[in-house]
Amino acid sequence: MALVVRSSHLKRIAVLTSGGDSPGLNACLRAIVRTALTHHLEIFGIRRGFKGLISGDLIPLDGRSVSGVINRGGTFLLTARDKEFRTGKGIKKACLVLAKHRMGGLIVLGGNGSLQGAWELSQKTSTAVMGVPKSIDNDVGGTDFSIGFDTAVNTAVEVIDRIRDTATSHERLFLVETMGRKRGFLALATAIAGGAESVLLPELSSDIPSLCRKLAEAKRHGKVSSIVVVAEGDESGGAFKIAKRIQRSAKGYDVRVSVIGHQQRGGAPSAFDRILASQFGTAAVEALIRGERTKLVGIQGGKLTLSPLESAWKIEKPLDPNLLRLSEILSS
Repeated sequence: MALVVRSSHLKRIAVLTSGGDSPGLNACLRAIVRTALTHHLEIFGIRRGFKGLISGDLIPLDGRSVSGVINRGGTFLLTARDKEFRTGKGIKKACLVLAKHRMGGLIVLGGNGSLQGAWELSQKTSTAVMGVPKSIDNDVGGTDFSIGFDTAVNTAVEVIDRIRDTATSHERLFLVETMGRKRGFLALATAIAGGAESVLLPELSSDIPSLCRKLAEAKRHGKVSSIVVVAEGDESGGAFKIAKRIQRSAKGYDVRVSVIGHQQRGGAPSAFDRILASQFGTAAVEALIRGERTKLVGIQGGKLTLSPLESAWKIEKPLDPNLLRLSEILSS
């Protein structure tokens, strides 16, 4: 284990969760608290994200605060989105709270928007700010994986496994809509793991007539049911709009739609997410101890990394071309 050299001025840090929830947040909070205590730091939790930071809703945390939380979904600190924080007045209030409580460091668990807010705060405060990526969409730059993505994929695949049973029994075509307004990482991974016949993604043009021809060809070869995964942000619209287009173009199909929705945000985190979240939490605290600031903890190529916090929203991760090719091959 690498030697951690403590920054002499760091005595007290805080942590908050902001934006949409994702499985694994509690595991990360647990790691942050226990790592801070191991290094004899005071640790405070900020309830309800930046909204709680502005109002000064801070609570002291200790070992008992995170007992029995590693397997729980959601976040025990609660989370919220706050418009006031996006204003200069709101950021000023947040800075005053951090100064009042003499916070040497602040760890923000968030997605693109929350991490951008963390960066904006870091430009106005002397408190060192660290970002930890969490997103079931896995669209945060500077990291291969975000907390919650793996669990969300597993949840969606479990739903597809169940839907396939009824699709086969009734010889139906099901369109299964996953979350992903702007990016298709979740839909693509779900489609491959769920054995879908096709996947429609926001990043790629959707050729509905070609999809209908593909489905018809499969039917001629004896396929009695099909699953098509649709990211909610696909350019052709959500699953319901696409279902109507398919129904008009591909005669003889009994089309059904299933929207997985917020189920993907909840539930016990997978083992992968628990381990990833624990690694991120410990890495964030120890980076603050070393004197790092305005950085994003991530994992790239299997190794923990520290990137500029701006990487979270300035770097646009591409879809893996190998996974796209694999999806085509396996759905043929």
